[in-house]
Amino acid sequence: MKYYFKLLAYLIVFVGFSSSVAGSYDDFFVAITRNNPEAVQSLLNRGFDPNTLSPKGEYGLMLALRDGSLKVVDVLLDQPATKVEVRTSLDESPLMLAALKGHMAICQKLIARDADVNKPGWTPLHYAATGGHIPVMRLLLENHAYIDAASPNGSTPLMMAAKYGSAPAVQLLLEAGADPSLKNGLGLSAIDFARTAQRTDSVEIIASFIRALKPKGNW
Repeated sequence: MKYYFKLLAYLIVFVGFSSSVAGSYDDFFVAITRNNPEAVQSLLNRGFDPNTLSPKGEYGLMLALRDGSLKVVDVLLDQPATKVEVRTSLDESPLMLAALKGHMAICQKLIARDADVNKPGWTPLHYAATGGHIPVMRLLLENHAYIDAASPNGSTPLMMAAKYGSAPAVQLLLEAGADPSLKNGLGLSAIDFARTAQRTDSVEIIASFIRALKPKGNW
């Protein structure tokens, strides 16, 4: 009889523990969605793993960045156990998402935690150039981002700035040493990108830069 009472006691404890874990799991992702840093911090203080995957297999840090839950992002980045080199199904990193949205302070925190500035494929600099975020672009270049990084289709940050970013972003990359003569897998250069997007200001900046590179005089 004592054996059965002991077994029942263990079962009650197990069920209670399982319910607690399940509740914490749901609470974590709800807190991320609601940008509730206090709730996230409370769960982390109780031992919740910040790298727990959502039902769709997504990391909490990536969800917080995507949803704009920046207070939660700060809490997660202050947690030493949080992994900063994780990827989405599209091979995006936390630094890439932060760069795309121009979150300078978060980019600084991620780089301080050794986030990969030069990951293979699409890079944080591609994403920062796409958004035309000058301070983030400067930060990445100061941390040795490869200026002519080629995406899987051969596009460079300059091409992304020319089509989607801004004229100042194009100017910055050219002055920092970006090569305007490079072409992607479709044979398109940065000036072609700017023309297809009807970015006349960027077209002129790139054209002027190319003209300045040509040797003076007649040969």
